[in-house]
Amino acid sequence: MKVRSDILRIYQSLHTWTGICAGILLFIGFFGGALTMFKHPLERWVSAPSALASALAPQQVDSVVREVLAAHPAAREEFTLHVVRHENNPAPVTWSAGHAGRDIDLNAMRWQASLDEQGKLVAQEVRPSLFGELVDMLHRTGGIPGTLADEYLGVYLMGVAGVLYFLALVSGVVLLLPTLVKDLFALRKGKNRKRFWLDAHNVIGIASLPFHIVISLTVIVFAFHDQFYDSLQHVVYGEQKMWARPSGTAGPGDVTKLAPASELVRLAQQEAPGFEVTEMLFMDLESPRPLVRVGVANEDYVVRGAVSAYLLMDPYNGQVLNSSMLPTKSDTWSSLVAPFFALHFGSYGGDWMRWIYFAFGLSGAFLFYSGNLLWVEKRRKNQLRDQAPPAQPRRTAVLAAATVGVCLGSVAGVAAALLAAKWLHAASGNLNAVLMTTYYIVFLACVAWAFWRGAARAAPELLALCALAGCAIPATSLLARLAPSLGMWAHGSLGAVAVDLTALVLALPLAWGARLAARRARSGPLDSVWAAPAAAAPEPAFPQERQA
Repeated sequence: MKVRSDILRIYQSLHTWTGICAGILLFIGFFGGALTMFKHPLERWVSAPSALASALAPQQVDSVVREVLAAHPAAREEFTLHVVRHENNPAPVTWSAGHAGRDIDLNAMRWQASLDEQGKLVAQEVRPSLFGELVDMLHRTGGIPGTLADEYLGVYLMGVAGVLYFLALVSGVVLLLPTLVKDLFALRKGKNRKRFWLDAHNVIGIASLPFHIVISLTVIVFAFHDQFYDSLQHVVYGEQKMWARPSGTAGPGDVTKLAPASELVRLAQQEAPGFEVTEMLFMDLESPRPLVRVGVANEDYVVRGAVSAYLLMDPYNGQVLNSSMLPTKSDTWSSLVAPFFALHFGSYGGDWMRWIYFAFGLSGAFLFYSGNLLWVEKRRKNQLRDQAPPAQPRRTAVLAAATVGVCLGSVAGVAAALLAAKWLHAASGNLNAVLMTTYYIVFLACVAWAFWRGAARAAPELLALCALAGCAIPATSLLARLAPSLGMWAHGSLGAVAVDLTALVLALPLAWGARLAARRARSGPLDSVWAAPAAAAPEPAFPQERQA
């Protein structure tokens, strides 16, 4: 297909600058998004063993709920019954003193309750690990701190990046149209490293184009959902409430008359055959509108939640109040909205689809990383024959260092926070604050290191650091098994072991990349930003621009 050269130049400029402006922020978003595909296994890996993890019969669970509501009035406002329990949710019943907001409360405490061996209620207040929430925050905000109104500032910036991201996708497709058939899966190796990186960038971009279009559009919707809903409320609903809780029991409820939890599970299972009841969130039990939100899972359906579909019931008589969020009984609105959530979260198809989204997330991060490298290479000043290497423009050196420092710093920061969850567990009063602090210390240190050393020297060093941190994750689990006196732990569940294996597998290409980057720094073209020959005299990381 032929496209006029002047049109191609316009789209090339659009593709370049939209990609550069949003690329580094989107790298963190995509890397964090890939990890959120396995958010629950990560939380299980970092969660310490609990004495409340013993299995209970359904009648015993009913007893726990009844005794918790009698002894702890705060639970009547909201508590969760974990029907399916894992290392991060070891107790059948959990609750907190207040409702959680959108921002992460690092000091938040949560109660958990179960029965001891004598059948007596045991309740304890703990600070649950928020590692999964921290990773999700990086995914949604790019790690940018601060809030605007009641939302993270980074969420809005990520929404703007999503707009630029969509423009970069469209312009990139237009650029490839003239050679799309001939160069679709070309991956040419040789002395021209720029050609290889461009081919890799194009192949990954085209192969995952539908995924990226879906993600870019849903990022915009999620970032500005409050504004969309406010407009919809004003234009369509007017004075009528857009979200109205369905009516259940008339008047304030008496918690002693609450339906047994086992009966509610049975009724929910009856309403959603083929689905597994995973948890039940009880809300406002003493208000005029008590409610229980039942989470049900079935990997064969597109669901609205990150993992589950939902069913709303009356907690006193088991009446179904709303089943529109069940994929088998959804209304028109839910049928239109659910795919936006499911396509973004990957909440369909089971674990194999999560692995596909995980791979797409990492390949998307590579797309932005390689795009910045191409920008740097295209703008380098080439060395003329028999002349000294030219001083590269400051902007190329700055972008190269920022790309290396920010991208690899986010990888190293997440790995360091994961390690801190076990190594500093016994020594920390507030582990969640330690995890957050560890991430930002390592992240900022990597950025500073890249700007101080320059991209050529910092790239192999930071890649090696990321590879070492990846290997340290399974090594920590192994050490915990061999030396339990250290106060660490290693869960034997499939999800926890998969975290160790995945970290080890990802460490291998990082180590390989460190080796290649070091070789290029030693023996690459002297006129490249990525070259730092050992024999050459040290030069400033960011040379001054030459005067015209």
